[in-house]
Amino acid sequence: MSTAQRPRTGGDLVLHSLTALGADTVFGLPGQHALGLFDALRRSSLRYVGLRTENNAGFAADARARLTGTVTPLLVSTGPGALMTLPALQESAAACAPVLGISSQIPTAGLGGGRKGYLHELRDQQASFRDIVKSTCTVRTASQIPSALAAAWRHALQAPAGPVWVEIPQDVLLDPTTVPPVRALDATPAPLLPRPELIEEAAAALDRAARPAVLAGGGVVRAGAQRALRTLAEKLDAPVACTFGGKGAFPWQHPLSVRSWLEDRHTTGFLQDADVLLVAGSGLGELSSNYHTFRPRGQVIQIEADLGKLESNHQALALHADAAPALAALAGAVTSRPAGQGRERARTLLEKVHARIAGQDLDTEQQVLAAVREALPDDAPSFWDMTILGYWAWSAFDPRTGPFHSAQGAGGLGYAFPAALGAATTDPARPVLAVSGDGGAMYSIAELATARQYGLPVTWLIVDDGGYGILREYMSDAFGQATATELARPDFTALAASFGVPATRTTPGRLGEDLAKALAAPGPSVVVLPAVLKMFAPTHL
Repeated sequence: MSTAQRPRTGGDLVLHSLTALGADTVFGLPGQHALGLFDALRRSSLRYVGLRTENNAGFAADARARLTGTVTPLLVSTGPGALMTLPALQESAAACAPVLGISSQIPTAGLGGGRKGYLHELRDQQASFRDIVKSTCTVRTASQIPSALAAAWRHALQAPAGPVWVEIPQDVLLDPTTVPPVRALDATPAPLLPRPELIEEAAAALDRAARPAVLAGGGVVRAGAQRALRTLAEKLDAPVACTFGGKGAFPWQHPLSVRSWLEDRHTTGFLQDADVLLVAGSGLGELSSNYHTFRPRGQVIQIEADLGKLESNHQALALHADAAPALAALAGAVTSRPAGQGRERARTLLEKVHARIAGQDLDTEQQVLAAVREALPDDAPSFWDMTILGYWAWSAFDPRTGPFHSAQGAGGLGYAFPAALGAATTDPARPVLAVSGDGGAMYSIAELATARQYGLPVTWLIVDDGGYGILREYMSDAFGQATATELARPDFTALAASFGVPATRTTPGRLGEDLAKALAAPGPSVVVLPAVLKMFAPTHL
């Protein structure tokens, strides 16, 4: 039977539905039960980007979802393939990235836990995902596919955004269907607006404040509320700190910016001293509160889209709302005051922070981070693994106009490189930077083949310190010596070359030049920096 005569299948209906919902790119990895879905891909207009493991495909989808602000589909198979996505989906859940996971399932006759012995069979595959994603759904007939996918798409986008999971049995994907082709699906989420009386109360409190301050979280960035935040801060003359997930919410060099030194006691004390602290788009979790040492002495106003995070750590005037409409409403409601005092408070705080860092013999670390900043174009996205240089970047890196993302939501290794590959699919003309340690790099090394296959413009900076460097520091500080942190590793430059990816071995002194050259070249590249970096001293202990 020719392709033109082939009847449409459930797999075709999935791809038609995704196209109608606005998808243009999907990530994933095929498997036996999902072949009907992947066969339909060649008959669709969707671009497919395949990675070498399902977890890395999930990280790539996560990054594209973050950069585009809309749903990105992830296509995988049953059982082991589906379960391999769990670490990536946990990161997407923590970072509110709208990933739509679509997996196959065993044939319909085997659903219900009957233990019929199908390949990849789980008693309840959905159960593995319920505690991670926003919603799960098992489709049982082709007629359910368009509505199920539209509902999942809408739920993924509904503030707070996050991953969702839909699974479809093998036979439903393979069997012919008479369901008409999907032409249009509406999955627009309802806006999450603040209640007017809460805006009035919050504006009045901010107007009365003598020492107002703002802590801007990732919710500000996700909502695209940067302009409203800046207007509000300038009207209030209020200093602004950004959480690690909220980097880019407020201009780094603005005179009201106290940047992101949240693991510094001076910053913690500054935020505690505010008589009114506006927390926008943050739950004040472990990292944002200097490991829960933050103890506010004044009033806290919290804007948060996730109802479960409202007042979960501190009592507050709580606004259950998306950051964009809430900050815009507050900016319009508060009274402008003269500039000056807030800027002086911000300047004094940063002087104290910088003096503390300057007294710790950390010149190499600051030189390396400055070299990365100098080499990276202002608007280039960067993705950072859980590595010492990444931890430095949380506090000390100016993202300028480029998106800044790391795996600090769930805290797993191996995020940076596959995420950067996903980000690179959004604009092939713009370079993307990934930063990993040698331990984290080994989680993703197979994706060098993906980078080469698709010619993606990602430069991967690997800081090779011979082990899990941050865990080495933690264990040495806590127990006097480290265990299980030292690693044998490959010659990363030779390994990259074997994939056909250009690689350079550099030094702290040459890093800026070598990295800039790699970022300017087309296609993927690797820069390896052998260096043992140190963290600045913690202040929460």
